[in-house]
Amino acid sequence: MKLTAREFVEMKGQRPIAMLTAYTCPVARALERAGIPVILVGDTVGMVEMGFDSTRDVTIEHMEYHVGAVRRGAPKTHIIGDLPYRTDRDPATALACARRLLDAGADSIKLEGAKLDVIAHLVQQQIPVVGHTGLTPQTATSFAKVGRSDSEAQRIREESLAIEAAGAFMLVLEHIPYDLATEITAGLAIPTVGIGAGPDCDGQVLVTNDALGLGDYWPPFSKQYAHLSQSILDVAKDFAGEVESREFPNNIIPFARAGGR
Repeated sequence: MKLTAREFVEMKGQRPIAMLTAYTCPVARALERAGIPVILVGDTVGMVEMGFDSTRDVTIEHMEYHVGAVRRGAPKTHIIGDLPYRTDRDPATALACARRLLDAGADSIKLEGAKLDVIAHLVQQQIPVVGHTGLTPQTATSFAKVGRSDSEAQRIREESLAIEAAGAFMLVLEHIPYDLATEITAGLAIPTVGIGAGPDCDGQVLVTNDALGLGDYWPPFSKQYAHLSQSILDVAKDFAGEVESREFPNNIIPFARAGGR
């Protein structure tokens, strides 16, 4: 059964939250079958699927397309839709874009940074909001860990409290020192979900492409549970060799062919 924002808050301190990203229907279907309770359709799609150098190139139309695909694959899973760059620049624009993602199939909306007026406005309109602080890729000039200086750590502490006070039901903490994430998690009533923020967050999120080893670069705080890029390379080579030798399609078993498509 699809979990609600309130149920995620109730999970804090009771059960760790496993979150993965998805951008396509087949991946979303597999995540739902695996029992992943929440799927993030993140603007990381721009870099890991679309070949952009930055998430800033992702549009609201891109996000609608991918949210819709994920919803069709995971009809019973809570889906978070990411507001892309500049679509949360003011409360009115954010509300219009959030409603587009909800109409596409999202259950809640994530946005980066301490845009407190935007968060409060969305929550007033009964839209569940996930906050995001620490490293915020839409505006970052590098992907280095943030929060290592006293002043930067204090800013992230204050942002976390302010995002909670504005009404967010969950907070993503990205690429910050582990002890800072531990402190923030202990000080909030809402769950934190870490990515490169250590083991003491209330949950963890990974970009599914990173977990699958699908790509040629992965962040240092990710883990590869498989290496699908190599598998794709091997399959492509095998297929090309069989076409050249005319082994394919003569080696297809008729029953498998009829049953497969």
